[in-house]
Amino acid sequence: MALGTSHRLQDGVEAVETMTRFAFAILALASGVYTYLGVRSILDGSATAVFFAALIYSSAVSVAIYAFWTYMARFYPHVTGTAGRTAMLGVMALGCAMIIAMSSWLNAAALAGSAALEQHLAETLEDYTADLDQAHQNALAAQSLLPDIQRTQERFQRLADQERETGALTGTTGAGSVVQLLSQMASQLTELENGINASRERVTTLFDEGRKHLETMRTLVSAPGAINPRADQFSAEVVGLSGVITSLEQTSIAPSVKRAAEDLSLGFIAPVADGREADLATRQDQVMETIRSSVAAQSKVLSQAADQILERKPVAERRFVPLSSAEAVLRYAGDFIPSWAGAISIDILPAVLIFMLSIVHSTLRRQEQRLPFAERITAAELLQALEVRREIQRHGVDIEAAMDAAERTEAADQSNIASFDLSGKGPRKGPPA
Repeated sequence: MALGTSHRLQDGVEAVETMTRFAFAILALASGVYTYLGVRSILDGSATAVFFAALIYSSAVSVAIYAFWTYMARFYPHVTGTAGRTAMLGVMALGCAMIIAMSSWLNAAALAGSAALEQHLAETLEDYTADLDQAHQNALAAQSLLPDIQRTQERFQRLADQERETGALTGTTGAGSVVQLLSQMASQLTELENGINASRERVTTLFDEGRKHLETMRTLVSAPGAINPRADQFSAEVVGLSGVITSLEQTSIAPSVKRAAEDLSLGFIAPVADGREADLATRQDQVMETIRSSVAAQSKVLSQAADQILERKPVAERRFVPLSSAEAVLRYAGDFIPSWAGAISIDILPAVLIFMLSIVHSTLRRQEQRLPFAERITAAELLQALEVRREIQRHGVDIEAAMDAAERTEAADQSNIASFDLSGKGPRKGPPA
C-alpha cells in the first residue's frame, strides 16, 4: 500500500513539472504587464522614453520573479533540516517583500489607479463643498442682524413722526430738535440696512458662481473616459472655486456692522434744544437724553452680535494636490483591498505551489524510509546485483564490506539534488505482479 502511494505521488510530481514551470512563467509575465502599466502612469518625459523605460523595468521584474520562484521550487522542497528550512523561509519572506516593493504596488496602480484617482477627486469635491457652504454661512451671518436693525429704525422713525404730528414726547408738535435727532438715528440705521441688503446680493451672486464650479467638478468626477484629462480640468475648476470662497470670506459685512454700531453711540450728536420756552427746552433735553440711552443700548446689542459673528471659525485654506494613480492607490489603500489582494496574489501565488511540492516530497521521504530495501529496487537492479555478487565471489572480495560501501554510496546519492526535481528521487517501481 505504501509503495503504491509513493508511486502515485512520484508520478504526480513528474506530471506537473512542466505545468509548474509554465505557471511560473505566465504569472511572471502577467505581473510584468501590470507593472508596465503602473510604471507608465508615474513616469514623465517623452512618449518614447516612457515606453522604453517602462518596458525595461517590467521585463526586469518578470525575469526576477520567475528566477526567484524557480530557485525556491528547486531547493526548498529538498531542504529537510530545521535550520535550513528556517533560513529558506526567511529568504522567501525577504523575496516576497522585495517583489511587493518593486511590482505589487504598481500592479495595484494598474488595477485600481483610475478608481483611486476618482475617489481622490470625489473626496476633494466633498471638502470644497463643505468649504463653500461654510463661507456662505459666514457671509450671511450678518443677515441675522437685519430684523433687529429694521425694528429699531422703524421705532425711531415712528417716534419722529409721532413727535412731529402730536408732540408725543415733548408735548409740543412740530419738527424741533427731538424730531431732528430721531430722524438722524433712523437715517443711520437705514443706511446700515441698505448695506446689509447689498451684501446679501453680492453673497448670492458669489454662491451661485461657486455652485456652478461644484456642478462642473461633480460632472468630471463621474464622467466616463480617461481620468488624467478630467483631473486636469478638475484642477482648473478648483482654482476658480478657491477664488469664490476667498471672495465670500471677504464679503462678510459683520465688521462694517460692528463699526456702524459703535458709531451710533460714539458719534451721537444731540442738537441744542431749540424750544423758545424754558419748560419746552427742558423737556427736549430730557427726551434727547433718553434717546441717547436708547441708542447706546442698541449700539451695545448690535456690537455684541457683530462680535459673535466675527468669532465664527473662518474657512481653512485648502490646496488641491494632484496625485498620480500610484500615489492615489497608496493613499486610499484601505478602500481598495480587493485590488491590492489581487495585485499581491499574482506575485505570491507560486509560494503556494512550492509549499504543496514541499509537502509531497516530505511525504515521499517518510514513506521511503519505512520501505524495506527489497521493495526499493527493480528486477533489473536485482539481476545486476546478483551478477556483481558472483564477480565479487570469483575475485575473493569480502561481500559484507562491499554491501556496507554500497549502502553508504546510496545514502550519499540521496542527499545530492541535481534537477529542478519538482520531482526529486522517489522510490523505484518494482516488477509487475
